[in-house]
Amino acid sequence: MTTNISKEKREILINKIKQIKQFLVSCPQDENTSNLLLFIADIEKEIKSKKYGLVFEEHEEEIDKVLKNNVPVLKEQKNLFIDNGGQVNFLIEGDNLASLKLLEKTHKGKIDLIYIDPPYNTGNKDFIYDDVFVDDVDTFKHSKWLSFMYSRLKLAKKLLKNNGSIFISIDDKEYSNLKLLCDSIWDSSNYIGTFIRKTVTQRAMAKFFNTQHEYCLVYCNNKKLFPLVGKQKDLSNYKNPDNDQNGDWKSSDPTMKGSTLCYKIINPYTNKVDIPPTGRGWAFTEEKFKELVKNGKIIFKEKHNSNERGFIYKSYKKNLRSLNLLLNSLEFCDNKYLNQASSKEIIEIFNTNKFDYAKPTIFIEDLISQNIKKDCIILDFFAGSGTTGHAVMKLNSEDGGNRKFILCTNNENNICRDITYERIKRVIKKENYQASLKYMKVDFVAISDKLYYEYADELLKHIKELVELENAINFEKNMEIIIILTEKDLDEFTLHIPSECKTIYLGFNVLPTEEQENLLKSYNIKINTIPNYYYSDLEN
Repeated sequence: MTTNISKEKREILINKIKQIKQFLVSCPQDENTSNLLLFIADIEKEIKSKKYGLVFEEHEEEIDKVLKNNVPVLKEQKNLFIDNGGQVNFLIEGDNLASLKLLEKTHKGKIDLIYIDPPYNTGNKDFIYDDVFVDDVDTFKHSKWLSFMYSRLKLAKKLLKNNGSIFISIDDKEYSNLKLLCDSIWDSSNYIGTFIRKTVTQRAMAKFFNTQHEYCLVYCNNKKLFPLVGKQKDLSNYKNPDNDQNGDWKSSDPTMKGSTLCYKIINPYTNKVDIPPTGRGWAFTEEKFKELVKNGKIIFKEKHNSNERGFIYKSYKKNLRSLNLLLNSLEFCDNKYLNQASSKEIIEIFNTNKFDYAKPTIFIEDLISQNIKKDCIILDFFAGSGTTGHAVMKLNSEDGGNRKFILCTNNENNICRDITYERIKRVIKKENYQASLKYMKVDFVAISDKLYYEYADELLKHIKELVELENAINFEKNMEIIIILTEKDLDEFTLHIPSECKTIYLGFNVLPTEEQENLLKSYNIKINTIPNYYYSDLEN
């Protein structure tokens, strides 16, 4: 049996702490000894804490300080609304931590799939922390990145459905750290696997190793419910021309690589002699072969061309373990997934390459298409150039799906307005995708040193955006959901209730009469009180 040296060292330290505690307990008790006992207890707790996992220095971002004293809200940029029918999608401009806090109110446990392409922390001005680029000389380079990712991935997990999945692109700079971080958030038992994407054919100025790939990690909230089952197998070539009692079958290769079974098989009708090709052997022994012939699983051809095998080896559809192809970790190593494919797309859209690190649309499209659901909600909170939104619309156009997307990004260098939004706008117009887009901007309501009722009215001004986001609707063309903020509005509504109405959102100071409550009940209309519906955590 091996000795756990670290455990032995911890036990020695814990015993020394016990002796110190016993000594302090025997001393005259005053405020100093009481404080020392508390300090010793904290040290003991730390020594006994988890000893396997990722350890990093936690950092506080500027957005953390803002969120302590302010509540994030949304403001729609109405002049940027794109109305082209189809699903209503959303683009949220602002720090993605604030955006995720808002999505926690509207989409907790509702997101089917998340794809993100976070900063890779290469040290080459790709990762900004508190308005400062993190470079290679920063001694807390990895801790800052991990702290940044940890706060966002914790919220991402809350947004996913029980069977929801997250795909995260990364390169080898932070792959190992990200893997351990995700293991701690989702638990390693919910790790699905890692895709390899071929990025380039030749890396310019490579010194030691021509690295041509990066990674895409996949996790699920509950691996047992994982819905991404790959593409369905083509079963059209399974038939039963000879009425085989075992059902539909197709001809399969009777040889296997590395087998040493190389006996001759002679067709009794044509005297055709078959032997395995070079480097392969029969997949069954000679004795097993005779048994397969007897059971009708191998049948000899009465007529065949000279270059054909003289018999058929049947593979039965009923013996398939799954009707779906297994996910392949090398799925994205084809040249069509190279970085240059994304550069070509950006140039086609903007007539210039405005974005250096976009992923090819086909890469995101193929990731999403592995999900058998065609009405899922897809979130990307590092939206960048908007590839995810483009991919969702393209896929819907190709297979008639009803997928919706939510994109979140900051507006550093006007990226949200000039690139993310502009790309979605241009491809909708060019391809006539049946899709609409609402542009929301993160704002803040100050709550420091205030009671809930003092800022509740201010929150009400931004409720419409949350209701639209939660229900993926545009109020101006939707009568199923109504917002009522005054008793006068309620009186008018109950006089002329639209037959389509299913839900109303009432302002917190709007009190229906008993008659009105009964009327709404008779229409099976659900009532949500706002802003409490979204901000119940602030009431106390």
